[in-house]
Amino acid sequence: MVTVLTTVMIVGFLIIVFLFVTKFSSAFSPSLPDSITLPDGQKPTAFTQGDNWFAVVTEDNSIVIFDRKTGEPLQIMKILGTP
Repeated sequence: MVTVLTTVMIVGFLIIVFLFVTKFSSAFSPSLPDSITLPDGQKPTAFTQGDNWFAVVTEDNSIVIFDRKTGEPLQIMKILGTP
């Protein structure tokens, strides 16, 4: 009987953890536009974000900063010292 109760408690705890992870993970994710259009057909290599912006690093070593609400590019910076 103790073994059955222990098993039920472990399974119940795992179900609670699973529900927390699946239900609350979307509450903390940032809101991003459905699609991002990079200038001149550039290809992304990295992504980062702030409170009201997000940035994409492209293959040609540029950083394109976008407005989080509108998805429009705010600034494009070329990384100096790279080929």
